[in-house]
Amino acid sequence: MNVTEWSVPSIPSMEGKVVVVTGGNGGLGLEAVKVLGEKGATVIMASRSKKRGEEAADLLKRKKADIIVDVMELDLADLDSVASFAEQFKGKYDRLDILMNNAGVMTTPYGKTKNGFELQFGTNHLGHFALTARLFERLAATDGSRVVTISSNAHKSGSVNFENLMFEQGKGYTPMKSYSRSKFANLLFAFELQRRIDQAGLSIKSLGAHPGGAQTDLARHIEDRFLYKALSGVLKRVTQSAYEGALPGIRAATDPDLEGGRYLGPSGFMEMKGDPVVVKPKTETLDVVDAEELWAESERLTGISFPVTK
Repeated sequence: MNVTEWSVPSIPSMEGKVVVVTGGNGGLGLEAVKVLGEKGATVIMASRSKKRGEEAADLLKRKKADIIVDVMELDLADLDSVASFAEQFKGKYDRLDILMNNAGVMTTPYGKTKNGFELQFGTNHLGHFALTARLFERLAATDGSRVVTISSNAHKSGSVNFENLMFEQGKGYTPMKSYSRSKFANLLFAFELQRRIDQAGLSIKSLGAHPGGAQTDLARHIEDRFLYKALSGVLKRVTQSAYEGALPGIRAATDPDLEGGRYLGPSGFMEMKGDPVVVKPKTETLDVVDAEELWAESERLTGISFPVTK
């Protein structure tokens, strides 16, 4: 696909459309909220801190007074918060055109969510799995809706081990190994969701995207490490801004020519930076057996039966 076939100015008006962006108060999410809001969409900025979300929304409204941003609290590390967010959303909106599963944590020390899940896997995958399931009714009721799940280049070093999926008691845990697994799981989920959508005959599209090397605060847990500091100058030259990093996800959400089940990322060397294009995920993320097992385990762990089956 030619990189010149899509650009932000080519995005059509999104007036009347409703969009949810998780982690919308900063980094890639904030850039997506800004672009989609400026195109006329009503954007729900899902933020773990409502105060930080409102501060971010105020900044956007100072630059463009008519942008419609609705700040709602969402903590993906707490399934009760996910349920509460979904009920509040459904009470206010009867459609959902785009769900952008963007929020995440990266390379944290070993920890657990409020539900006892390993923190990175629980937040990055299980939280978004539960959210998508709870909002699926609205997605199915909206013609041409999309789910965009933000993964990472790190998924290429990831895998799933169902015998120790969440590094119980820290066994085998390293911050990057866990992060890579959660991003690998994001794509197993995104592609399996598309297979189930196709079988159900729905018009929803499920896509994945990654930002390449984007300059956000997601890497704050590794910035104090010696090697990171030593290479910081080089990293800045081979990475791109948060805005540029958000473009693959924004294209996945808006390009009418994209088919479901696609994965987007930067076009440049090692997909670190460049224009947003269709890229190839790690082959194992397309494994149907692993995807179905992850799906079943995710339903068991979250206690949520996803309303689309095979």
